[in-house]
Amino acid sequence: MTATRTPGREPRTVPPSAVPARPAPARSATAPATPAAPPWTHRLLPAALRNAMTDLGWWQNPTPQKPSAHLKQVLDTLHRYGWCQSLDVSPTGRMCIRGAQNLLEKTGHVTPAARERAVAYMQQTLNEAGIQMSFFTWNDLPGQTPATVETLLVKAAYKARANGE
Repeated sequence: MTATRTPGREPRTVPPSAVPARPAPARSATAPATPAAPPWTHRLLPAALRNAMTDLGWWQNPTPQKPSAHLKQVLDTLHRYGWCQSLDVSPTGRMCIRGAQNLLEKTGHVTPAARERAVAYMQQTLNEAGIQMSFFTWNDLPGQTPATVETLLVKAAYKARANGE
């Protein structure tokens, strides 16, 4: 099938300078997005197996995050799997703050050193609120809610980001 042309009429084209320029996508002034909480399948693979699969090109280990991003990932993990008290991981898969940190460290999303710095920011935030106990003890206090845990993690993440971490 061929296209028919009307005699005397040429197709209209627009010179390149007349084409309106597309604006560049706006860049956010905030930190780059952190990877989401690890999926359930990552919890099942031991580190040795993940590393062997990485060597074969079958797996890509996550990039370890700095403390501010780690604290955001802890919050994302608690949103994804649910928050609990008294256990690092409940029988139904919910986690406390320390349980979420354990998962992220086990799956390679944070180094032990960055995790310790993140813990220091949480402890500093609690101390500024007049609470002189470890964050995991505070997590298990009666009357704690997911909202208060989220507030702690967000404030600690802002402190870490303000310090360049």
